[in-house]
Amino acid sequence: MSEQPDTGTRPSLALRIFLNPFLLLALAGLSWAGNHIAGRAGAGHVPPLSMGSLRWLIGAALLWPFVQRHVQTDWPIIKRNYGIMLLLCVGGGAVFSGLQYKALQHTTAMNASIFNSFAPIIIAIAGFALYRERLSLLQILGIAISLAGVMAIISRGDMSVVRNLSINFGDLLLVCSMTIWGLYSAMLRERPKIHPLTFTFALALTAGIGLLPGLVWEHTTGFRFQLTWLTFFVMAYVSIFPSIIGYLCWNRGIEQVGPARGGIFLHLVPAYGVILAIVLLGEQLRLFHLLGFALILAGVWLTSRKQG
Repeated sequence: MSEQPDTGTRPSLALRIFLNPFLLLALAGLSWAGNHIAGRAGAGHVPPLSMGSLRWLIGAALLWPFVQRHVQTDWPIIKRNYGIMLLLCVGGGAVFSGLQYKALQHTTAMNASIFNSFAPIIIAIAGFALYRERLSLLQILGIAISLAGVMAIISRGDMSVVRNLSINFGDLLLVCSMTIWGLYSAMLRERPKIHPLTFTFALALTAGIGLLPGLVWEHTTGFRFQLTWLTFFVMAYVSIFPSIIGYLCWNRGIEQVGPARGGIFLHLVPAYGVILAIVLLGEQLRLFHLLGFALILAGVWLTSRKQG
């Protein structure tokens, strides 16, 4: 079966990671930690729909040398399941990322972190609405505890920061994008049994092509790429980490543990963001950071436990 990787005679470190769904979900969160920052940093320098299109097309080009054999093997399955493939790739790739980058032209990275923190709840609602998948009391408790940790970090220990946030057009786009992400994550169980690299490549190629009309429209309106080092680094980051590594790890992890248990790992994204800011930017570690980390990890642990 093309679904199973070639293990060889001795499992490698990469294979051991690939077989651990919780580590995969944690790596997905790490890959996405800088996406909001990169999208916001590129505002004014990189057109949002153009960023989305090229991000996916570059990602597909980088994947192609490693996925050719799998695509040839999986092509008959893809053709038989083109409907669900198109729905997942367009929704979870083109529409979601296009809305997210467009939103970051109008709102802040903090607002994006707050709205994205509700993703596990949206995923749980989508799972129940589509498949009648219920959350256990332990999972509900874990989501609530982890969400409290996210809010502690984002608000810097002062909830008036959250209460005083203003809602704008960009925030409404974020709500739409997270709703689509919840549906995408819940519907990953419908993914055809093809190699994970094949699915990631198909999503990247479809999303990149799907956003091409937006790229053309932005170019005709005069909103074009500025050829700066910032543009280069932003595009390099979003093409590799959020696109290839993040989606590959997320899709595989959700496939193994389910959207309800896996969605909680999105709460690691703002926690990773703080860690990166401390390590790379020299920001100070505060008490509310430690409290937030403890609550997030406790919530993730509770939610990811097997139910008896």
